[in-house]
Amino acid sequence: MSGIAVKLQHQRAKSRGVGSNSQAVKYLNQDFEELKRSCLERGQLFEDECFEPLVSSLGYKELGPGSYKVRGVTWQRPTELCSCPKFISEDATRTDICQGALGDCWLLAAIASLTLNKQVLCRVVPHDQSFEEDYAGIFHFQFWQFGDWMDVVVDDRLPTRDGKLLFVHSEEGSEFWSALLEKAYAKLNGCYEALSGGSTTEGFEDFTGGIAEQHILSSPSPNLFKIIRKALERGSLLGCSIDITSSADSEAITHRKLVKGHAYSVTGADQVECNGDSVQLIRIRNPWGQVEWTGAWSDNSCEWRYVSDDDRERLTNRSEDGEFWMSFSDFLRQYSRLEICNLTPDALTDEYKKWAETEFEETWRRGVSAGGCRNFANTFWTNPQFVIKLDDVDDDPDDEEEGCTVIVGLMQKNRRRQRRMGEDMYTIGFAIYDLPEEFSGQRQVHLKKDFFLYHASSARSETFINTREVSNRFCLPPGEYVILPSTFEPNKNGDFYLRVFSEKEADFQEIDDPVDCHVEQINIDEDDINDRFKSLFEQLAGHDVEISAFELQKILNRVVTRRQDIRTDGFSVTTCRNMVNLLDKDGSGKLGLVEFKILWMKIEKFLDLYKNRDKDHSGCMSSFEMRMAVEEAGFSLNNPLHQVIVARYSDAELTIDFDNFVCCLFRLETLFNTFKTMDKDGDGYIELNYMEWLNLAML
Repeated sequence: MSGIAVKLQHQRAKSRGVGSNSQAVKYLNQDFEELKRSCLERGQLFEDECFEPLVSSLGYKELGPGSYKVRGVTWQRPTELCSCPKFISEDATRTDICQGALGDCWLLAAIASLTLNKQVLCRVVPHDQSFEEDYAGIFHFQFWQFGDWMDVVVDDRLPTRDGKLLFVHSEEGSEFWSALLEKAYAKLNGCYEALSGGSTTEGFEDFTGGIAEQHILSSPSPNLFKIIRKALERGSLLGCSIDITSSADSEAITHRKLVKGHAYSVTGADQVECNGDSVQLIRIRNPWGQVEWTGAWSDNSCEWRYVSDDDRERLTNRSEDGEFWMSFSDFLRQYSRLEICNLTPDALTDEYKKWAETEFEETWRRGVSAGGCRNFANTFWTNPQFVIKLDDVDDDPDDEEEGCTVIVGLMQKNRRRQRRMGEDMYTIGFAIYDLPEEFSGQRQVHLKKDFFLYHASSARSETFINTREVSNRFCLPPGEYVILPSTFEPNKNGDFYLRVFSEKEADFQEIDDPVDCHVEQINIDEDDINDRFKSLFEQLAGHDVEISAFELQKILNRVVTRRQDIRTDGFSVTTCRNMVNLLDKDGSGKLGLVEFKILWMKIEKFLDLYKNRDKDHSGCMSSFEMRMAVEEAGFSLNNPLHQVIVARYSDAELTIDFDNFVCCLFRLETLFNTFKTMDKDGDGYIELNYMEWLNLAML
């Protein structure tokens, strides 16, 4: 129940604006302003107890205790490393980011692109920080995490060896914003080693809150150069890389000085006249700050002799700074993929055309809503379902295909932090289906197994892949569509974040079954009961002619122990009390003849239902079989309630025996009946005082 309470609390906070860039969540409840003020008052430099200068902050394996890579590492403040440290010297530039002994080039390429958009940079790196005015050894940065902006505080003790920064550093050595930014990001993800290996898009998104897309350069869009120029003009972040075919290829340098398996930033796109021909050029930066392309249009290539003086002066920079130009055609031949991060509306100024954005946070839970991909037909339909309504087609004249452009992004949450526990990314993806016309406009509907058996998807993620996010761009005809995000295999517990960016406003909502009870009531009186049953009841009930929960337990257990077709350890007292609570009309805590007869009829019905839903004749139910059985018994429940049922009534293998099955159904009917009795106005709300709440909760 605490998880549900936390989720509700989070939703309420978001509705008040908590988590926006202007009202960022204080990570680990650390308040930068309060901590800084306290340090200044005490005359002490800040020491972060939440991310201490220990080996555990460096890593857990390659950078963990006992690793030779952490020998000789000491943590020092910038004031100990140079005589006049600067947070940002004049302006943050791409040359402030040079890679150290950590395999996080993907992150550094994203930081380098970040420096090209000052508005976005200032959101991540608050510029009113320095080593001179009010210096207290404390700094803070803001990162986007799954829909929320987080304000992360760090002290300025940085890992060093032999008096030099171990990880990212600036080219000229006295500027420290990039090293402190890397430390804050490492803290957010658990340690420095957690940053090793990744996709530039992950860094892009955590610095902007945007949504990324990927272009495979072996089969590029015919207007890709225009897309790149347009993206750069809109302040989008762009990165590119060369795929590797083996681990030996990782960071191998080609004969033209390009690094394989390495993340580069795309920093410019231009067009020049050369010998009467128009040539498209791309500017790229290596975050190492060195090792540059030596082919056509590189810093010292002969091609620059044949362009105008103005173009040469405007575009060339003949220094080994890691940045270089190459022709767009060479770019397509040499690189494997391009990543573009599209910025959210709040990250763009009014001069730009903005995307419309909608987002949802949800969970996959074993046995309830973690149905796996379409390969698992019996469970696929149980995944969370979202409907998007697209009404207006794009009005971009460059697009020959009339339709509605959307970018769908599915992101799994907090998996990088769990690496030190041996966890890693799930393989994830999504499918998109046309919503049947009969459900148009409805939101209380959860499409069932048969629909997905007989309908093909309209679109889907390009692949299921074990990255933090999978996203794709689609152009769909106007209409309503259902999106099903899933892990590849079923029964994987995880939290996810689903976003849709659309060129026009779109209605996007989660859909689920309504919560209702339409159990058929059994209305009989004593005249409807035959003499044989009356005689049996008199024998069982004893002298008081009533049956208590304890007597009921003995009676039912004598019956079920003789059956071989159901698996049960016998009825518990709890189950028997639930039965009595539902049917006891006079408050005696016992069942009379008519009440016992109704109970018997219900149990016979539940037994038939249990056996029919036990498709593999195992004698028990899987959690997914339980879901359908609950519906057949007359209850309509949504995903959160099914999650509670599985948590409460299933065993470690997610199976439900007959006792728990019956207990669940009786408990559900009691809860629905109690609520309807107290809902005097029929408006779906009841009011309880303290004692009424306790009496009901204890029942």
